[in-house]
Amino acid sequence: MADVLSQGEIDALLSALSTGEMDADELKKEESEKKIRTYDFKRALRFSKDQVRSLSRIHENFARLLTTMFSAQLRTFVQISVASVDQLPYDEFIRSIPKMTMLNIFEANPLEGRLLMEVNPNIGYAMIDRLLGGKGSSINKIDNLTEIETKIMSQLFQGMLETFESAWESVIDLEPVMEDLEVNPQFLQMASPNETVVVISLSTTIGETTGMINICLPHVVLEEILPKLSVHYWMQTKKRQRDNTEIAAIEHTVKSAPVSLQALLGQSEITIEEFLQLNPGDVIELDQNIHKPLVLKAGGEPKYFGQPGKWRNQMALQITDEIERRDSYE
Repeated sequence: MADVLSQGEIDALLSALSTGEMDADELKKEESEKKIRTYDFKRALRFSKDQVRSLSRIHENFARLLTTMFSAQLRTFVQISVASVDQLPYDEFIRSIPKMTMLNIFEANPLEGRLLMEVNPNIGYAMIDRLLGGKGSSINKIDNLTEIETKIMSQLFQGMLETFESAWESVIDLEPVMEDLEVNPQFLQMASPNETVVVISLSTTIGETTGMINICLPHVVLEEILPKLSVHYWMQTKKRQRDNTEIAAIEHTVKSAPVSLQALLGQSEITIEEFLQLNPGDVIELDQNIHKPLVLKAGGEPKYFGQPGKWRNQMALQITDEIERRDSYE
């Protein structure tokens, strides 16, 4: 972002130009020169700014869903929000987290590869203590998780994965499955050390305990869905959803429109003189053969063939076939 000059700095610059202390041509020359920027190939930026913003939006929704879920489950104050979204080498991420922590390794079909969710021990033990009836205090003894604590954390992680699935459903239908629960990141090798990963850090507060939840998404796992993380794709998706909604509304309106039905028993032609001489009891011969089906018109258009009869002591028509073309019965 360009620096914004204050009014005093602007006045000083104009004064220097007017007195000759600064040369405007030299300033233009410096501006036109190419600026060289160093590039670290070990920190290759594989995600565009657009894709990083999309990931941030997805996990902001994830944070809101987690806040709601843990508030109801732990029955205490819970606040979770996105603190940062960064892309860095996998090795750098592993070195940045505690040596002993809670690591949830999971798969998210149909994506190929493994994802990681790291929960700070302070947060993990605060949740365990709260579920076991405590006040939500934290005791950092991550190096020796008991079987009961491991089972409780696995159930908590499973609930988090269900929320993770809901947060991603606007982009892709995932089926997250927990694979393993690890405590030492040095024994975890999900990707090559130089593989670019995007790390979403969630600032978490449970009661009076604070800590971080980090979600590690390797580029190689998200590569096939990266086009779906662009704003252009989201806008197209929303437009398609809006179009589908409009089409559904039109279909509903059309389906609820009333349509008149007419069953033709037959036709006959008489003269005006014969019509004027008609009396009650006279019989008019129709051109319809009693062995042929009747024509049923919908909205004035021939639509079905049927046979006459009775249903519950009322005249009725049983549809036997559909008329594909208007002239098919003529």
